[in-house]
Amino acid sequence: QVQLVESGGGLVQPGGSLRLACAASGFILRSYGIGWFRQAPGKEREGVSSISRSGALTYYADSVKDRFTISRDNAKNTVYLQMNSLKPEDTAVYYCAADPGYYGLVPAQYDYWGRGTQVTVSS
Repeated sequence: QVQLVESGGGLVQPGGSLRLACAASGFILRSYGIGWFRQAPGKEREGVSSISRSGALTYYADSVKDRFTISRDNAKNTVYLQMNSLKPEDTAVYYCAADPGYYGLVPAQYDYWGRGTQVTVSS
């Protein structure tokens, strides 16, 4: 059974950091492109960052460039999203998604999704 599980969310003050993890089970993560997405209440799901199967190519939304870093540890079957200098507008449920042939920021292109982890940035 293909499963993605996100972890690492929580409450953090503005300017703080969090590291999200996306762990895969039931399939070999290195064969899939991975994307991180977020959805705030009343808003559409948006792409945050993505990484190719090898990890050589990464993409970031303009709103998170120079603050977020995506990486993958294929030996641990896990992809990470390091989030620094967090802002209140980063508050959302964060999801990871996997696809064998795609690694961009368009949600509809991904086949598999986790259930999400809440990130709240507030003082």
